[in-house]
Order: sequence, then C-alpha cells, then structure tokens
Amino acid sequence: MMMKSCHLVLMVLPFLSCYGEGMLAEEQLPCIPRVFDSTSFVCVCNVSYCDTLPSPTLPASGEYLVYTSDLASRRFFQTKSTLTVSLDGVLGEAEVEYVLDSTTTYQKVMGWGGAFTDAAASTILSLSQPAQDHLLGSYFSSSGIEYNLGRVNMGGCDFSWRTYTYCDTPGDVSLETFALQPEDIEFKIPIIKRAEAMVDEPLKLFASPWTAPPWMKTNNDYVGYGQLLPEMYQPWANYFVKFLDSYGKEGVNFWGLTAQNEPLDGYLPGFGFNCMGWTAEQQRLWVAENLGPTLQAHGYDEVILMILDDQRFELPRWAKKVLNDTTAAQYVDGIAIHWYGDNFSPASLLEETHDLFPDFFILGTEACEGDGLLDASVVLGSWERLEHYAHDILIDMNHWVTGWVDWNLALNMGGGPNWANNFVDSPIIVNQEMDEFYKNPMFYALGHFSKFIKEGAVRVSLTSPDSQKLDAAAFTNPDGSHVVVILNRSNGEKKVAVRIDDRGTMSLTVGPRSLHTAVFQ
Repeated sequence: MMMKSCHLVLMVLPFLSCYGEGMLAEEQLPCIPRVFDSTSFVCVCNVSYCDTLPSPTLPASGEYLVYTSDLASRRFFQTKSTLTVSLDGVLGEAEVEYVLDSTTTYQKVMGWGGAFTDAAASTILSLSQPAQDHLLGSYFSSSGIEYNLGRVNMGGCDFSWRTYTYCDTPGDVSLETFALQPEDIEFKIPIIKRAEAMVDEPLKLFASPWTAPPWMKTNNDYVGYGQLLPEMYQPWANYFVKFLDSYGKEGVNFWGLTAQNEPLDGYLPGFGFNCMGWTAEQQRLWVAENLGPTLQAHGYDEVILMILDDQRFELPRWAKKVLNDTTAAQYVDGIAIHWYGDNFSPASLLEETHDLFPDFFILGTEACEGDGLLDASVVLGSWERLEHYAHDILIDMNHWVTGWVDWNLALNMGGGPNWANNFVDSPIIVNQEMDEFYKNPMFYALGHFSKFIKEGAVRVSLTSPDSQKLDAAAFTNPDGSHVVVILNRSNGEKKVAVRIDDRGTMSLTVGPRSLHTAVFQ
C-alpha cells in the first residue's frame, strides 16, 4: 500500500474545496479515492455514489478555468484565474512559454470514445442497475466525460468469451444462416442503446471485424496464419451488408466501418486470437472490387470506411498502396491506427501520411495498457498509465490525428473476460462482488480531452522554444471557446505562461506529475 487507510480522508479534502469560489452551476461530486498497491489512486463508484464533471459554464472574457488531475490528490480539480496583460512582450518568470495563435489552424476533431466489446458489455451488466447507470453516465452523460465515438466488434474478438462469427455454417456462401448472436442481442445492443439515450447527438459508432468465418479462410480457423480465400471476397463483402442490416433492424445504426482489425495479425504464424491477414494490395483490391461497390449498391455509401486499423509503422506505405488507386480511394474516407507500436515508430509518419493524402482523416481506433508480455494486466491507480495515454494523445493530435478511441469501456478485476487469456487494463475496472467500479487515472486522462474538446473543434497553433519540457496542444471549439491541455511528466513544478493571440497571458503553475486543461473564451 502506498498510504495507510487513515490518510484517505485527507485525500478527499482537495476535491471538496471545489465547492468554493468558481463553483460549477451544477454541483460537482468529488472523487472518493481508494489506494491499491500502485503509484496513485482510483475513484470508487457504487450504487449510491459516483464522482461527476458537469459541463462548465464558460468564464467571462479575460478569465480562464483550469481543471487539474495529479498523482498526489486531485481529479478534475477546478480553479479560476484572470488573464494578465503583458505590454512589453515579456512573460514574467515563466520557465516554459507558449504562444497560442488561433488564426493558424490544422485538423478538425472527430471526437473521443471507447469500445463496446462483448467483454465490456457483459462486465457492465454484471453490476446492479444503479451502478450500471453510474458507469455509463461517467462516459456518456453531460455530467460525465461525454464520449461521442464508439467501436463495436463485428462478430467475436479476443474480448469475447468464445470464438464465433455470424455465419459459422460451413459452405453457406449465400449467408442464409447469418444471424446476430446473444453477445449482440443480450449484451452489446442494450448497452449501446442506453449510452445513446444519454447523449445529445447520436453516437458515431463504427464496427471492426476480427475474422471471417473459418470456412472462408485459407486455414479454416478463427486464429493463426490465415487469409480470406479469393473466391470469398464477394461473400465477405455481403457479410458486411448483412451486419449493417441486422443491427439496423435492432435500432442501432453505424457511422463507420474499418475494413479489418489489425490485418497484419493474420500473417503471423501461431497468432493466438481472432485474426485474418491482409496485405495492403489485397485490401486495395477487395475494397475497390467488392466492399466499396457492395456497400454503395445497398445504400450504405454514406457509411464511413477506414483502412489499415493497425499500427502506424505501416504508414505511409499502406496508405500509398490503397489510396493511390483511384478506384479504391473513392470508397475510402480515412485511415485507422492503433497505438501499440508508437514507441517504435515516429509520429512524423502521421505527418507524412497527411501531407500525401490530406483529404483522408487519420483516427486513433484502439489503445490499452497491460498488453505487454511483462506488463501486469490490471494496475489499479497507475499514474504512469495516465501519463502514457495523455502523452500519446497529445503527440497524435499534434500530428494530424483527428481523435482517439480507447479499447474496452470496462473490464473485470482480472482484465477480462477474454477467451484467449489476453488480459489488459481499462479506464474502468469493475468489482462485481462488491457491486462497485474503479475509475483508473486513465479515465481522467481521456476526460481531460473528451469533456472539453468537442466534435468539430480545430487544433490551433501552440508554439514554444521550451516544448521539450512539457506536452501540450491547443484547440478552438465550434462555439469559439479555446482549450489548452498540458501534461507535466516530470517530478518538478513548472511555471508556464501562454500568450493568447493579442488578448493577454495565461499563467499556470504546473505541478509535478500532473495533467491540466484550461478553458476560456
């Protein structure tokens, strides 16, 4: 244990101070912390209580709100200050100086979200109804962090409790036996509908397949080294239409699709969970001749289609192979990327890809902690995992990525269920026996972006000669408000000054191991 339990009461006090000057119009409920054997703490939610983050009332012109989370004691702690006017261009005693230029703009933000996997849905439903409502509200409601994107596995994935597809009848090329499964009808669809009831605008849902039915593949298996048989290219495209039709009949409609989850996996001998291999050339051919025309012929031409859905070290090569083919490119809207290879591939690959194909968006579609061979699957209260998330998001957004979608919305205490024993961490971990759940620091990392940077926001210029000392990015929302996010991963306090156009300077004391979001008009 990092602290003795008698100290926990003291940890609540910083949160309670937010009820003083600058209090939100709707009362913000503070975190109730609990320390496990980790570097920081989780916030505990149960049947009767859960911390909240009501939508802020924008401060008057010349003022700014700052929300702070840190390793020691704070989660979304709010303060309010006033811009200072610097007549001589000197930013005072700041150690780190930024200049925000809202007239220099970059990509438009698509949003933020997580995945409605089989595992996430069943884990959420393992709680009592009031606790379920608190969990979903934490992500999707106006008093939560207001996700607007959601990923759904098309058929089984590793975060299912069994292997399956929607047409496991060998040889059923016409897909007559295609049917949604209990995982959809009893788990994912009900949870999706409840989340949709909490948001003001429809969720942007996108689906990703892990594998075709085994009988459509070269290895006749859900896993391992195997690809789609060429004679199954059209039946597999028809399968996508069947999926969209079937979910539509249940009242759930999709904004987008990815062509394949991690297409490289199916070219790895002995790969351990649901997969199907594609090369970029194969994906280009299938999209151009089968998937694209089939979606269009069945009235799904407005459904967004993303290619790759794998690690960014495949960029820009994968994009070149697909998008330089004008026939394939006419059906494609964007490029989906995962974060697992980010430590080994430079973010400049994103910039290069954007410069080559500026009309196609780049979206982060999967990330999680605990996936490494030497990593603990679940670490309750890990501040390092918050820092990893926030750092990756800021790097991505500063290199033309339009949004960031996390992996499982929630998992159990072991990081599952997962039929392949591929257990990982999640921003929310559910303790079914106690009928409570724990918001990991990763949840707050995501909230520092998703709550304040709205769909349709644009990234704006934020420059600094001291940019290596901190991670930061700036955005302008559709309503004209501005947002700056700053991450300090060091053990030292930093004095920060942000000159905002010609209107004044925002001064921040950025504490050690802390994440900050500033909001102003």
